[in-house]
Amino acid sequence: MTSSEKLLATARQVATDEARALDALAESFDERFVEAANLILAATGRVIISGIGKSGHIGRKIAATLASTGTPAYFVHPAEASHGDLGMLSKGDVVVAISNSGEAPELANLLAFTRRFDIPLIGLSSKPDSTLMTQADVQLQIPATGEACGYGIVPSNSTTLTLAMGDALAIAIMKHRDFRPENFRDFHPGGKLGAQLSMVSDLMHGHETLPVVTADTAMSEALIEISQKGFGVAGVVDAEGSLKGIITDGDLRRHMDGLLQKEAAEVMTPDPTTIAPDALAAEALAIMYQRKITCLFVVDPDKGQRAEGLLHIHDCLRAGLG
Repeated sequence: MTSSEKLLATARQVATDEARALDALAESFDERFVEAANLILAATGRVIISGIGKSGHIGRKIAATLASTGTPAYFVHPAEASHGDLGMLSKGDVVVAISNSGEAPELANLLAFTRRFDIPLIGLSSKPDSTLMTQADVQLQIPATGEACGYGIVPSNSTTLTLAMGDALAIAIMKHRDFRPENFRDFHPGGKLGAQLSMVSDLMHGHETLPVVTADTAMSEALIEISQKGFGVAGVVDAEGSLKGIITDGDLRRHMDGLLQKEAAEVMTPDPTTIAPDALAAEALAIMYQRKITCLFVVDPDKGQRAEGLLHIHDCLRAGLG
């Protein structure tokens, strides 16, 4: 076997070992997981995650995932906890302590503090008889599958399982709380994810810039409205502001003969494609791509299809969609 073949074989072996470990984890979930989730759901304070070494790195990610999905959480380094950071814990909090062996000495003061002040403790370990797990109010046990290195010295299977346990806990709690994409967006306003979760109302042009005319508006006036607002279209609304139609460049070309002698209702396309203000902007962009149009009127279905704004494809692209 060549050097390249050995490297690829090892990579496949590691991925296979970790996949099997994850299967074992999926089979192991039981009432203890439910107890841990309920303990967090009932907390009036925050979830404090702690761990040392690789468990600490995984713990930071679990804390971040919980926080971003609506469960207030932060990571406390166990060594720092022994030097003042225990003051960050208070009644109403829940502590999740992570240690694969369950015997990390750095966790000792943290465990003692939770017992002294009656702060609920969730232990996450592969050793059910360890100090951590015997002290914990709820035990989250990951399967002891060994490590992918084959020597039991490189945290791999154990860290993957710990991370998966944290993800399972965060997402189960998120779904129990009916935490939706629009809620998720509140915690991710920046970057590509923030753009993908932008709502139509965040990007649309509002009433003051909205190109609208009434059905009996003369086309000479409608053309001025289209030109002044600069979107290349005009919405046709009734007395209550409900959208009845839209005048586009294509409509103008189709009615070129005697255009200036007509009214807006004679030229418009009735019942145009629209979008609601609380829809995701990504959905609006998909509609525009599918229908080969450059803008959508935003209407409120709860207010009789009243025109609330206009979303242009360029607004979506500028926001990082597409």
